[in-house]
Amino acid sequence: MTRKIDKPDNAATRLSFLQSLRHRALWPQFAVLAAVLLATMAAAAGMGYITVGYREIVQIVLSAASGNEAMAAGIEPAARAVVLEVRMPRILTAVTVGGSLAVAGAVFQGILLNPLADPYTLGVSSGAAFGACAALLLNITMFGVFSVPLFAFAGAAATLMIVMYLASSAGGFSSNNLILSGIIVAAILSAGISFFKYAADERVSVLIFWLMGSLSARTWADAGFTATVMVLGTAVCVFFSRDLNLMSLGTRTATSLGVDVRKLSPVLLVCASLMAAICVSITGIIGFVGLLIPHLVRSVSGPDNSRLIPLSMLTGGILLLAADTLTRAVLPEELPIGVLTALIGGPFFCYIFRKRQMSQMVAG
Repeated sequence: MTRKIDKPDNAATRLSFLQSLRHRALWPQFAVLAAVLLATMAAAAGMGYITVGYREIVQIVLSAASGNEAMAAGIEPAARAVVLEVRMPRILTAVTVGGSLAVAGAVFQGILLNPLADPYTLGVSSGAAFGACAALLLNITMFGVFSVPLFAFAGAAATLMIVMYLASSAGGFSSNNLILSGIIVAAILSAGISFFKYAADERVSVLIFWLMGSLSARTWADAGFTATVMVLGTAVCVFFSRDLNLMSLGTRTATSLGVDVRKLSPVLLVCASLMAAICVSITGIIGFVGLLIPHLVRSVSGPDNSRLIPLSMLTGGILLLAADTLTRAVLPEELPIGVLTALIGGPFFCYIFRKRQMSQMVAG
């Protein structure tokens, strides 16, 4: 007698998977990181040329949230204006941009099964920067405030398609081919960005400072936009986290377990590319966050993407906020945030590459 093996119900399996999260170690870790993030935000809001105490920060925030100005009575108007109009939008933008880049990096690494994959190494960030530079230099405003983000996403999407085409035509659609193709396309886009710098004339300093990455002069609109993208993008990635786990077992195994790899991979790649593109359009290129954070979180929480993705979101926000606070309130002069993340992430990238090469030599 032959036993019939039914194809698993993907929706029911995903539902049971989401219900089982309450039994895992996600929520304690999530609560700890959330508390650390709130403490870091409070510390960042109080640091700067005008020092504001923790109690005053809480009063200012609660007063603004409730609309009751009496709660902030006795606090200097200058301190209140600095916290609400200058520091808090910058802090929230740093948190959401760091979280978005970390989630995008975790998704890229999960799909490609390569620890060196992230939006920066695949050329997606360079493509977004190229599109945003074109919109800024040509002064394209047909879509209003969304012109630069839309052109950044168009550049990121076009870069991703070109990279995937080159990888598939270079002997197979593999992670190594994707990364090599991304490096090649990023080099070409770098030349195009250099041409934009040359053509910018007196505006070249604006482009250069923007490309190095900066969180200065952020507004509540920037913070709200990036927060919306981060929440929606992370929700999509978490929803498909079970399928992403199964994809790590190989395409054939994932397909036999009910995952449509051909449809899911482009959806997740486009989602991660959108998150990276929006971040680049708002803050410029901030590299290595998507590479560094997933590795740090994975070493503590494990490879399960249902935990890795939300924890990477919080950790990325903490890291980028701490780095921005360091450049803004600790260093004698403000350093572009992209320079600082590159100084931190560059050696870590070399370490990962060397470790991977050594493991391949041992396995061989």
